[in-house]
Amino acid sequence: MEAGLLWFCNWSTLGVCAALKLPQIYAQLAARSARGISLPSLLLELAGLLVFLRYQCYYGNPLLTYLEYPILIAQDIILLLFVFHFNGNVKQALPYMAHLARFVSSWFILSLQKWIIDLAMNLGTGISAVSKFAQLQHLWKVQDSEAVSALSWGLSAYTCAILIRFVIMLALNIWVTVTVLHYRKPVTKAE
Repeated sequence: MEAGLLWFCNWSTLGVCAALKLPQIYAQLAARSARGISLPSLLLELAGLLVFLRYQCYYGNPLLTYLEYPILIAQDIILLLFVFHFNGNVKQALPYMAHLARFVSSWFILSLQKWIIDLAMNLGTGISAVSKFAQLQHLWKVQDSEAVSALSWGLSAYTCAILIRFVIMLALNIWVTVTVLHYRKPVTKAE
C-alpha cells in the first residue's frame, strides 16, 4: 500500500510539473500581455530551481527524484522570454540571459565544498518563498491578473500539498513541546 502511494505521489507530481507552466504560458499568449507577471518573482524562482537542481546533482541522487527541476527550469525560461516579448523589452532579455548564464556557470562554484552547496540549498528554499511574495506584491500593485494563470498556481499548490503532512506534523510536535514546557512544574531544591 505504502509503495503504491509513494509511486502515485512521485509520478503525479512529476506529471503535474511537466505541465505546470503550460497554462501560464497559454494565458500569457491568450492575453498577449505579461501584465500581472512579476519579473523579479520569475527570476527568483528560476534561481531557486537552479540551486535545487545543483544540490541534487552534487549528491548524485537518482534522476527521477529531481527530474521536475530541469522541466520547470525550461518552462520558466520560455515564460521569461514571453514576459520580455510582451513587455516590449526583447532587447533587455539579452542582459538577463547573460546574468542567467553567469549564474549557471557559478553553479559549479556551489559544489567546491560541501558546506557551500548545503548553505545554498537552505537559502534556496527562502529564495523560492520570496519569489511568491514578489508575485503577490506585484499583483497587489498592478491589480490585474489577466495574464496570470490560476491553474498554474493551483497545480503548483498540488505539488506542495504532498509535503503538507510534514508541515502539519511539525506544527503539532512544536505545539506539544510548548505545551509540555508550559505545564512543567518548576524544580525545587531540597534543603
